Amino acid sequence: MSSTTISAIRATPVTVPLEAAILHSNGAHWGRFVRTIVEVETADGYVGLGEMGGGGEDASRQFAALAEYLRGHDVFRLEAMRYAICNPTASLYNNRTQLHAAIEFACLDIMGKKLGVPVHALLGGKLRESVEFASYLFFRYDHPDSGLGEVRTPHQLVEHAQALKAGHGFRVHKLKGGVYPPAHELECYRALAAAFPQDRFRYDPNSALSLADAIDFGRGIEDLRNDYFEDPVWGMPQLSRLKEFINLPIATNTVVVNFEQLASNIDNRSVDVILLDTTFWGGIRPCIKAAGVCETMGMGVAVHSSGELGIQLATMLHLGAVLPNLSYAADAHYHHLTDDIIEGGKMTYRDGAIAVPDGPGLGITLDREKLARYHALYRELGGYPYDRDPGRPGWYPLIPNHDWADPAASLKPRLR
Repeated sequence: MSSTTISAIRATPVTVPLEAAILHSNGAHWGRFVRTIVEVETADGYVGLGEMGGGGEDASRQFAALAEYLRGHDVFRLEAMRYAICNPTASLYNNRTQLHAAIEFACLDIMGKKLGVPVHALLGGKLRESVEFASYLFFRYDHPDSGLGEVRTPHQLVEHAQALKAGHGFRVHKLKGGVYPPAHELECYRALAAAFPQDRFRYDPNSALSLADAIDFGRGIEDLRNDYFEDPVWGMPQLSRLKEFINLPIATNTVVVNFEQLASNIDNRSVDVILLDTTFWGGIRPCIKAAGVCETMGMGVAVHSSGELGIQLATMLHLGAVLPNLSYAADAHYHHLTDDIIEGGKMTYRDGAIAVPDGPGLGITLDREKLARYHALYRELGGYPYDRDPGRPGWYPLIPNHDWADPAASLKPRLR
């Protein structure tokens, strides 16, 4: 057996607190992130790190089920591993794309540690020393303990963005919408743009808008410094239809998340900017392949955030470092976290950017004490339903949505 073969896979669910509960069109993150931390060990004792989300749920049993598939598999044989985990026809029954991503992260981490080079060196070498990020603004509930954190009104949103800009240096601002009536969110977005006339902006209602609402909203922001209008409506046909009425670049992280969808988008040009997510696409390497297709076909790319701790953030940084056609600031939920599970604590923003790690592998180390602490917190609190809103029991949205939250209501729901 080769020394680089997988001998064990360990998965540990953790929950790390957020500053406040953050809202989105389908529900909320209930004041915390639930992530599954994955450790892949080789026969010669190297340990690589991976991470996966999952809508507020623990994925450790799914990783345990993969251990028998992968025991004895060489970590350098990544193409073969992709078929061992998520063969495209078998995936009709067992869609393991996101599981594969976490294992791929760990294998690349092992390869870099064994060779003494950073992951970006394995991917062609870095083209930039740091990756710029957008502020990623959410409507938020008050924290039930501190009473701090509400973002509901245009004034609160601007104050929150000003604090983030002062603390982290952001020059690009993304508003996650689809929570309140579109007219209210338009007012918030325009207030944000007025507060930072030199900055750039993007709006993402997670496909909650009707075509009519999306046309009205798009026309209402055409005069601003927009990067793009992200997933205003659901599906490529509706996005194509929307482009007939507004003059804005359209972006997605929902309807182009695999190569078949990318090929379809090349045919119909529904989307101008593809947001590449290292989890949704199944790893860093598929994102690089997709970016190459986008470069050839004249589509923009950005780095998407599906909610991350430091391990996944490192994968986003290595991805961003090697993409020649990365022309937009990346997304990250990271600044909403109160802590991290990596040694040294949270990575630092400087002038709105985070430095690309240069240590071997992913360039980060697991903090064992914090892993234990936040695993214990997960055991105490359990998961949460990402697709439900704690402030509106029994509510769930349709697509397009018409049952919006009330922007006049200041709520402080229980988060447990």
